[in-house]
Amino acid sequence: MKLTSFTKNLRLKLRQYQTMKTNDTNKDLSEIIRHAHFWNWCPDWGVVSDVYTTFPESYSVLTPFAYAYLEELIRSTTSEYGRELLDNQGNIKKYRKVGIKLIELAISENSTNSDYVVLLEQAKLYFKTSDSTNRGDNRNSVNHGYMHPRFWDKESFENLIHFIAMISKYAGF
Repeated sequence: MKLTSFTKNLRLKLRQYQTMKTNDTNKDLSEIIRHAHFWNWCPDWGVVSDVYTTFPESYSVLTPFAYAYLEELIRSTTSEYGRELLDNQGNIKKYRKVGIKLIELAISENSTNSDYVVLLEQAKLYFKTSDSTNRGDNRNSVNHGYMHPRFWDKESFENLIHFIAMISKYAGF
């Protein structure tokens, strides 16, 4: 089958777009690494970058890590970061805020930083509130916790990475 010049151009444009998307994701990963905690997160993000560059279809394996990091990044801007929490009786609390409740805590404690608060409001799109009908299979109320990894896609992973890159400069590590 002979390819027309239109088809050849279309394939070339598609390859260029895919390369551009990959370059954008690489830039986003570099931005995340630039703001990540040097000892706790930088080495892992370096591995994510290497794995994703080598195996672009690895997004379903890397997505849970990205969500865990997003939550820790948000937590790093709250009073829950880096210390044990005590209840009213002085006992150590077993559970910290997660998901939407963590975002709401970050919003209330960072209310004077309007740019960050706008991003925190956007972060809610990546989380879903648990309810009494959940059977415990929602994994910390994050959107990826409500679906099997085979339903995640490359675009949603790259969007998550881009969002983390945008919010990274506010990390409190």
